[in-house]
Amino acid sequence: MSETAQGRFADYGRPRRVDGGLRARSTRGAIGRSWWSRRFLEVLESFALGTRLTRGRSYARAGQVVSLDIAPGVVSAVVQGSRAQPYQVRIALAPFPAALWARIEDDLAAQAFFSARLLAGDLPAELEELFTAAGGPLFPAGIDELDQRCSCPDFAVPCKHLAATFYLLAEAFDADPFQLLHWRGRARAELLDRLRALRAAAGGADDAAAGDRPSRPDGVAAPAPAGPAAGTADVPAVGAARAVAGLPPTPLAEAVDRFWLPPVPLPDRPPSLATGPDLLLRQLGPPAPAIGGPGLVERLRRAYRALGGS
Repeated sequence: MSETAQGRFADYGRPRRVDGGLRARSTRGAIGRSWWSRRFLEVLESFALGTRLTRGRSYARAGQVVSLDIAPGVVSAVVQGSRAQPYQVRIALAPFPAALWARIEDDLAAQAFFSARLLAGDLPAELEELFTAAGGPLFPAGIDELDQRCSCPDFAVPCKHLAATFYLLAEAFDADPFQLLHWRGRARAELLDRLRALRAAAGGADDAAAGDRPSRPDGVAAPAPAGPAAGTADVPAVGAARAVAGLPPTPLAEAVDRFWLPPVPLPDRPPSLATGPDLLLRQLGPPAPAIGGPGLVERLRRAYRALGGS
């Protein structure tokens, strides 16, 4: 066998065993437990990478990934192949600019639901829609947004070393969802500190408004007057203001018979919730591989959204 043929055989032979490599926690079936890691892999599969990705699944489970590092805009990994020298892997995704992150943080802080979930270390599924509405999709919209590089001689993109890195990256998102946001340019501590500051500023504004009210003799700020605010004399009272607008300043015990009246007439039928066109896809599990091939869920999601917006 010639030296060239021997070199080619070594390039595509069995990988060298790694002691202490990073092994995928999933030993069989699909990889990814959380919605964000599964969505990440679904997006990759929708780029027609499904069959190529599966090439790296055995590498990820065998512990061939020596190291994995996530930084703003770039994921770096070292993957052991069949050669003695491990391969250098790099996956780049442009981080969001500072102005876009400021807009996203304002939107997150404006809704207590998102702030509470993030401060608790969780990424709610609705977060993806918030990022998209702010102009910064959480996941890449096209394959061209990913710059994939590997030092191996395989011309396929992704090669099995890149694919193994993608799988380990998805599991890293499982372990710490903030790694996904870190890849997009905002570290966990920085994001949470910013949300706390924005929420505190909003609370301070409310406190300042309360401080403008006259105080009672005991030093406690008096409640806001029940009457209409300045400039709103022609606006009818609604909600709780409607219930207390006609009450005299009497003790609660003397007005308890009116206090519990509903502030607004109750509807004959409960209101219906507005849901996105892809709600069914969120509730159903992924289809079998024989149905539609890899990436079917993501392709259906895009089609539903396009039809729902038309």
